[in-house]
Amino acid sequence: MDTGWVGAETGRALLRRLAVDQAQGRVPSIVAAVVRDGRVAWFGARGRVEGEPPTLRTQYRLGSITKSLVATVVMRLRDEGRLELSDPVGRHLPEAAGGMGEVSVAQLLSHTGGLTAEPPTGWWERTPGIAVPELMARLDGGHVKHRPGRRYHYSNVGFALLGELVARLRGVPWLRAVREEVLEPLGMRSTTERPRAPHARGYAVHPYADVLLAEPEHDAAAMAPAGQLWSSAADLARWAAFCGGETGGVLAPETVAEMREPATVDDGDAWTGGYGLGLQVMRHAGRRLAGHTGSMPGFLATVWADPDDGVGVLYLANATSGVSRSLLVDLLDILERYEPRLPREWAPSAVDPRLLALTGLWHWGPTPYLLRVLPGGWLSLAPVGGGGRASRFVPRADGTWVGLDGYYAGETLRPAGDHLDVNTFVFTRAPYDADAPVPGGVAGWRTGDVG
Repeated sequence: MDTGWVGAETGRALLRRLAVDQAQGRVPSIVAAVVRDGRVAWFGARGRVEGEPPTLRTQYRLGSITKSLVATVVMRLRDEGRLELSDPVGRHLPEAAGGMGEVSVAQLLSHTGGLTAEPPTGWWERTPGIAVPELMARLDGGHVKHRPGRRYHYSNVGFALLGELVARLRGVPWLRAVREEVLEPLGMRSTTERPRAPHARGYAVHPYADVLLAEPEHDAAAMAPAGQLWSSAADLARWAAFCGGETGGVLAPETVAEMREPATVDDGDAWTGGYGLGLQVMRHAGRRLAGHTGSMPGFLATVWADPDDGVGVLYLANATSGVSRSLLVDLLDILERYEPRLPREWAPSAVDPRLLALTGLWHWGPTPYLLRVLPGGWLSLAPVGGGGRASRFVPRADGTWVGLDGYYAGETLRPAGDHLDVNTFVFTRAPYDADAPVPGGVAGWRTGDVG
């Protein structure tokens, strides 16, 4: 993978920020990368692994980033028609006891199913795992902590169930499905179930002395889909590109965009962070980021992608704690400060003349809207003053259009000569045009005194 195509000044600023985190957080080793247009544009490393600086190929634990890989196979099953996101999990895992079987696949993916956060075992991240049948036997209705759909409640157990769902529907272990359907097609050959050389060892750093404690590592068995995998910066860079929309045929870009849609938020009115379908989402400085954080004893990792800007950032570290939450957004801010992306070069495009006749000013009652033709033959309908009920529409074979986003997402636009019918709302060329079929009729505009 090509690296090192940010400017020298940008690279120094990025490395300086990484060095601050490694030194102040007392992190044994850390690697970070910036990805632009699917390529590693910058890579930095601090600390040592077995006495040597870590590289793009050095393995660290991914922790919960594993969940996004499992979710990708679930979405492939949905796209193939093997399941619906609205399916109760009990349809595919009949032994799911009590209220657990009523939780939908979508709720498991978005952590809104209300399931307990941790399994009914010892501290699962630090003890050998148990087999799926034993885990399923231990789970019951008492492990549903909230009404499904009520609120965001992060659940490692939910992804253990999703991993088993993948195994049942594919007829192979979840990891084989992830490897064959996601890792291999994306070229992520350094992502494995257990560590392989070169890899970092996991450590906790004493809070009051510069000494290390080795953290345990084991097979999590039934809980493995929640956080088992190891990977490298090179592989995680490819995953950042995937989250940004460069899907390599593993999923349709539209499906990954669906995974990035916020299904729930975890910080209330502030709405800076939340969860989609197997992907965490975050807002920062006008950016809409998607990716995932990860932690296991001795390791921390995070990856974020901004699909609008074609940029991603990531880090991997071998410490139980010590990496600041702002590291990756700080790297994004540095990139924006030193090397903001140039606007895409404008060029004319071919447009069906029949679409040109639809463009221009329309009115929803007295409110003016503009209809524009977008590249690719899509339509945009938005209030003249901005904001409001703005939506984009994509064409259907029958001559109608379907809303892609905004208020009219999924709704139908039917164009006619003198009006637009948008899910029964009639838009006219003039405000409440008396010659158009406005529901309720138009008596004409009054002038003078209003009595």
